[in-house]
Amino acid sequence: MLLVIDVGNTNTVLGLFEGKKLVTHWRLTTLHEQTVDEYGILARNLFTLEHIDARAIKGIIISSVVPMLDGTLHQVALRYFGLSPLFVEPGPMIGMPILCDNPREVGADRVVNAVAAFEKYGGPCIILDFGTAITFDAVSERGEYLGGAIAPGLGISSEALFHRAARLSEVEIREPAGIIGKNTTASLQAGLYYGFLGLVDGILERLVATFASPPKIIATGGQAALISPGSRFRPVIDEDLTLEGLRIIWERQNR
Repeated sequence: MLLVIDVGNTNTVLGLFEGKKLVTHWRLTTLHEQTVDEYGILARNLFTLEHIDARAIKGIIISSVVPMLDGTLHQVALRYFGLSPLFVEPGPMIGMPILCDNPREVGADRVVNAVAAFEKYGGPCIILDFGTAITFDAVSERGEYLGGAIAPGLGISSEALFHRAARLSEVEIREPAGIIGKNTTASLQAGLYYGFLGLVDGILERLVATFASPPKIIATGGQAALISPGSRFRPVIDEDLTLEGLRIIWERQNR
């Protein structure tokens, strides 16, 4: 079995593949203070709950945008699984040209998503990832990573609003009944939901216009299922896109 790990600023997602099949996955809070043993014991406990023998893990691949955790996770892999993990880095290993000024600046999660989207849906394509930030990534018809855009995510934007405005309390972020809120909670929900819907559609409109033929649009990440259905571009929602990308890159490295 293959253990894939996607380390984001807010959440860390672990997935287990048996061949090309995603057997199970877990979404955890990214904790910078966890020790090697704490991460290792947590992983082992998750496997035990699913009746999975850790000895069945034959490979580990990690995509991380939190460099301070890379050393910890490397030690977890060695100590608790007896394996040296493969860390994703933009370059030849991903099998996709990166047409950016400095390819090494591109987040590992973004190139992993691009690899998976092109493999599964073809090109040209645009990938939206709703995480701590909302990233928009463009891939050409020939499978080249072109670059993209980064905007603040829904979670951190709403937190900033609640912390800075003394009379506004935190609300559940969800699709409101309508654009005109009749109370403070409904008004906040309308502003957050339709504000980010407008942001997504505005950036997509400009990105789509750069392609000679209509690109496929794929959405993934925590709020993909919340925002995407309201978009006039109707992105395909693929919740496991990043995990699939990690599997694909692993297979390319181990042919």
